Amino acid sequence: MTETAVVAEAVAWRRHLHEHPELSFHEHETARYVRGVLESFGGLELEQPTATSVVARLRAERPGPTLALRADMDALPIQEDSGLAFASCAAGVMHACGHDGHTAALLAVARTLLARRDELAGEVRFLFQHAEELPPGGAAELVAAGMLDRVDAVIGAHLMSTLDTGKLGVLDGPCTAAADTFAITITGRGGHAAFPHEAVDPVAIAAQAVVNLQHVVSRNTPPLDSAVVSVTRISGGTADNIIPETVDLGGTVRTYRPEIRERTQAAIERVVAGVVAAHDAGYAFDYVHGYDPVVNDPRVAAIVREVADADRLVDFEPLMAGEDFSAYLRDAPGCFFFVGAGHPGAYPHHHPRFSFDEEALPVAIETMSRAALRFLQRGLD
Repeated sequence: MTETAVVAEAVAWRRHLHEHPELSFHEHETARYVRGVLESFGGLELEQPTATSVVARLRAERPGPTLALRADMDALPIQEDSGLAFASCAAGVMHACGHDGHTAALLAVARTLLARRDELAGEVRFLFQHAEELPPGGAAELVAAGMLDRVDAVIGAHLMSTLDTGKLGVLDGPCTAAADTFAITITGRGGHAAFPHEAVDPVAIAAQAVVNLQHVVSRNTPPLDSAVVSVTRISGGTADNIIPETVDLGGTVRTYRPEIRERTQAAIERVVAGVVAAHDAGYAFDYVHGYDPVVNDPRVAAIVREVADADRLVDFEPLMAGEDFSAYLRDAPGCFFFVGAGHPGAYPHHHPRFSFDEEALPVAIETMSRAALRFLQRGLD
């Protein structure tokens, strides 16, 4: 099968997946479809380590290293407004992050490497992963199921609508951030709004807490480190003339280094405790660690850069987005790289009008296929 034919199939697979999205941990039909496509290739050992994931193994006749390649398959709870002819037919669910493209590209990589099996030594393990979008994430479940056992390296890619089509961002070290969340309940003493001196107003206290939390980054984080603290929700009160008993706050924290992660968590609670104590109120604080940072191994990243066309490589800054690919990197060295899929007027990821340029698919397929061939021939030398 010619490369052009493989790309055409990848486009068809992507469009089918885009039209039939499924949410995290519910990718039953997606997994069934992916398994069916893989079965049609022949020559692969297939298993489903969880109900909504698929793993395929391509074993070469010669011994050698084992490389895992990963694609995520889940969609988001967003009503699509893209206008695409193959837009989602599931109400309130759409592929707004490119996972349909990741899955289609990895299917095409499997097709490509099967055709070149004689050039391989060792094993390629294709991980079609569920639930990247919803912590605790599908990657951790695949690791727990043994899918990273005896894996020598792991590679994944992400299509980016914010990067010009065909360009590649391949970083050494951190490339996505730890993605944590926090929830705060401030408890005052409710009362009539006409007599505020008889109450302890949690609304006013919450407002001061939000303002003071801005200092966590500007005055508590070393200037050469990066952190984000965003308060994204606040709620409280039931009537215009009643001071409520409680107000709830919540938000997200993004960091790259473990020390900054711990320092930021402590600083948030310290600020809230101080503001609340100053006004004789109380609080409850809950901090949830999300995905760890994705930190690329320079040796694996070097392989991806080595096989890429030089004119495709661009400088690319680490993202403050979260990614559960980090779960694989606790078991094996790896590289998570970015493939430009932007087009004029492209919308950002997680937007109701998000889409990506399908011309990026052959670039993703080619880069991952080349990296696999190179790794299985010489390992991490």
